[in-house]
Amino acid sequence: MPRAEPSCKTVCSILQRMPEGFPILISVAPEDAGKRLDQFLAARLEAVSRARVQELISEEKVLVNDAAAKASLKLHGDERISVLGEAQRPPLRAMAEDIPLDIVYEDDDLAVINKPAGMMVHVGAGATEDKRNRGTLVNALLHHFARLSGVGGELRPGIVHRLDKETSGLIVVAKNDEAHRKLAAQFARREVQKAYVALVHGRVKAERGTVSKDISRDPVRRIRMTTRLSSGRQAITHYRVARRIETAFGKFTLLEVKIETGRTHQIRVHLASLGYPVVGPGSSNAIKAYRECGRHGLLRAFQLSACIQSPPWHRAKIGRESGWCGCGYNGVG
Repeated sequence: MPRAEPSCKTVCSILQRMPEGFPILISVAPEDAGKRLDQFLAARLEAVSRARVQELISEEKVLVNDAAAKASLKLHGDERISVLGEAQRPPLRAMAEDIPLDIVYEDDDLAVINKPAGMMVHVGAGATEDKRNRGTLVNALLHHFARLSGVGGELRPGIVHRLDKETSGLIVVAKNDEAHRKLAAQFARREVQKAYVALVHGRVKAERGTVSKDISRDPVRRIRMTTRLSSGRQAITHYRVARRIETAFGKFTLLEVKIETGRTHQIRVHLASLGYPVVGPGSSNAIKAYRECGRHGLLRAFQLSACIQSPPWHRAKIGRESGWCGCGYNGVG
């Protein structure tokens, strides 16, 4: 049965709603015959996931021969595809949730939280609105504290700095705007001391070392960072071998790591650039060998030291060393 052609009124209405830079026009080649529409577009549109393509299709922002289509449409190899805009995702928001917190320090200006691995600091992109907005550290903070700084905006109240989702350890939270600004200034001046422990694949040969490689976003895989480009931001990481470990599952090294800068995924990217990637969720052998550590990704922020001053010249210094459970390492040696 032939497909019905869209009316002129429908096409004109769609064109009027189109944002600048669209439509994106794609011709389907004969060799692409038999492919699903969503599969084809995910391969053709740079840095756009198949899930995002499906959202575009469901919002009728993809036309095949000027008509709306389903994601499962099998292409014949001679179609004209028009992408009319970006997917409109539900708004992200922070909401108070009764989630237990390990509060290791607290005063009138700030709190220090021991964040577990697997918890996002604040909302981010995800599969559904519910998953994107729930279970974050910010949501837990909104439940536990009567007030938080507003400098970071509605999505990041109190958040001065961040840890990766799979990194556990200490994170400082500002309760008021003055504390937030002063803590942020210390981070900017690199006065905050941060130390980590990381379990990496392989036997690190040097006893200590420094990685000074610029970090930038990977131009192809946009959710990843890389040291391979010359246009990145300066990043400096120092490491020291705490313990070399040989097991039936392979060789690993436990490192003490200190960073001078705080780039996205800095420790993971720098150590991977040396050929020693941090053990993560996909590393089944290492997880078996160190199951007692109870970590999703074996990277932990175990020491944080900073101070703030505010009228009437109250001075607070925060610092804590939290040992590496189960691996026979308990802080700086």
